[in-house]
Amino acid sequence: MKFSNKEDIIQLTPLWQGERFDDGRPKVPDNILKRMEKVTTEEAWSVLWNHGFKYQFEGSMKMVHQGKVLVGRAVTAVMMPMRPDLHDYLLEYGHKEEGRNGFFNVWVIDSLVKDDVVVVDMFDKVFEGTFSGGNLSTTVAARTQRGQVIYGGIRDLQQIVDIPNLQTYYRGIDPTPIREVTLVGMNVPCRIGGAVCMPGDVVLGTDSGVLFIPAHLAEECVVQSEMTRLRDQFGFERIKAGKYSSADIDVAKWASEIEADFKEWLKTNTPEDLRHLKWD
Repeated sequence: MKFSNKEDIIQLTPLWQGERFDDGRPKVPDNILKRMEKVTTEEAWSVLWNHGFKYQFEGSMKMVHQGKVLVGRAVTAVMMPMRPDLHDYLLEYGHKEEGRNGFFNVWVIDSLVKDDVVVVDMFDKVFEGTFSGGNLSTTVAARTQRGQVIYGGIRDLQQIVDIPNLQTYYRGIDPTPIREVTLVGMNVPCRIGGAVCMPGDVVLGTDSGVLFIPAHLAEECVVQSEMTRLRDQFGFERIKAGKYSSADIDVAKWASEIEADFKEWLKTNTPEDLRHLKWD
């Protein structure tokens, strides 16, 4: 086996037709990541749900910084409880055949680049399941300026809180170091609670939880969110002005006269950064 196998990653993400990293991960454009920072969980979730992606959200995670949105491209890792023969072989293989240093969690963190988010299935292990502490979280922040999603434990919370440019989602805290776990996959399909994350997915973390957006749907999520944002602004203004009632606005399809009013409103109320939207 190989850790982070380029051919496997490309094979498992066939719907992505854009640029890729050298490791094969889909590279969603930077401007989509920037625009994604304004997208709400529900706006993106509805697009995924309508496309049949029903297992992309996990809401059970704790987060270090309330109110801080996390957006980035996923680097996935899958850990399992230690089985000595498998553990010893994979650790030796990584060191000798792939030239990796340190323990398994270090291998994953050493692969990160700017705008990545490390996503780790630690099978909900917290005691001796602390994927990162102060030192490794500092490395994650320096490499990605984004964050980490760990379905397991962290340590050194008092240090992690003070690290700039880092958001962390986690299941629990324990002072024990990482022990008796084995990395069995890197940049492979990864399960975070009830959600599935693929390498290159766009991670959207909010106060609601974490959503994993398939790369090929990221732009659609952003565009639909931007359209919804403008429609909501129009609706709120018209309701406050007493022109329409909430019953008129809060429906799946507006009446033709409201649609016409909205199209006129767009001409003078569309911000510069949203004038790329095509309403036809």
